[in-house]
Amino acid sequence: MKRAELSLSRLAELLEKFPHGRIAVVGDFFLDKYLDLEPSLAETSVETGRTAHQVVDVRAYPGSAGTVMSNLAALGVGTLYAIGFRGNDGEGYELEKGLRKLGCHTEYLHAVEDRCTPTYLKPRNRHDASLTGEHDRYDTKNRSPTSTATEKLLLQSLETVIAQVDALMIMDQVEESNCGVVTDAVRAHIIRLAHANSKVLFWADSRRRIHDYRQVIIKPNQFETVGREFPMPDEEIELERLLPAARKLREQTGAPVVVTRGALGMLVSDPEWTEVPGVRVAGETDPTGAGDSASAGMVTSLCAGAELAEAAVVANLVASITIEQLATTGVARPDQLPERLKQWQQQS
Repeated sequence: MKRAELSLSRLAELLEKFPHGRIAVVGDFFLDKYLDLEPSLAETSVETGRTAHQVVDVRAYPGSAGTVMSNLAALGVGTLYAIGFRGNDGEGYELEKGLRKLGCHTEYLHAVEDRCTPTYLKPRNRHDASLTGEHDRYDTKNRSPTSTATEKLLLQSLETVIAQVDALMIMDQVEESNCGVVTDAVRAHIIRLAHANSKVLFWADSRRRIHDYRQVIIKPNQFETVGREFPMPDEEIELERLLPAARKLREQTGAPVVVTRGALGMLVSDPEWTEVPGVRVAGETDPTGAGDSASAGMVTSLCAGAELAEAAVVANLVASITIEQLATTGVARPDQLPERLKQWQQQS
């Protein structure tokens, strides 16, 4: 099997083209809302005797599909579109404000009355940026089916935006069937668009329905590829088992396949099967959002003219930088990538 390569000069060529990219992201835009707690100010409730944690700062960032958007913006992609919906609520206002701050077009992020803005509420100790500083998370999601009227808005938006972009990233991350942006009807329409728009790069990431895509580049992880639903912590799928399953998936999908392998890196299909080692980093890391940042790095590189294996190297560089950022939504900047590439070359 081939091993991936990327030179500093080739990386420089790709980075120079990043600002010319035009990328749309369709999917569920969550709000990541951090509550920074000051333990020394904690009070005991007179009424209940329970601890009343005191919030001294509130930080809000676009999450889920918004994490991809944050990484695209940090990489310097020139034109960005968000396609989806939000609730007509305060969280929706914060979400749209955050996306606009990134320079993202939000006219296709529809405010709808019968949906809430999905939100991850994350209380945490302000003095401990590690994972041990996190309190229990509180999630707000839509748990009823998306209406036909909202689906129609999404389909119209896709038709309008597809003529204006180089790539469409599908973030099909809501596990409850037909309760998010990428419903069965939206997914089927995206597949039809992929058939009709060969010059546009289509990229799909899905926790539950990655096997439903056709003629679209897909990014399953190693467990999704072999059908392992509940992997153990730190479990790895041996390459001898992974490669045949990935080849079968490539045949079924009719489009390139990118298999993520955690710290081991990636396995990519085209033009030939290539192993792309990850970047080994020292110190504490937070893997939250690593896959989203890798997707952003990969699609941005593909839009810049990279081959699949080259783009996977860039994706690994980006992810290795974002996982080092604790207690926040990590991103990577173009100026950080050359030094990280040198590190990867030494390790490889």
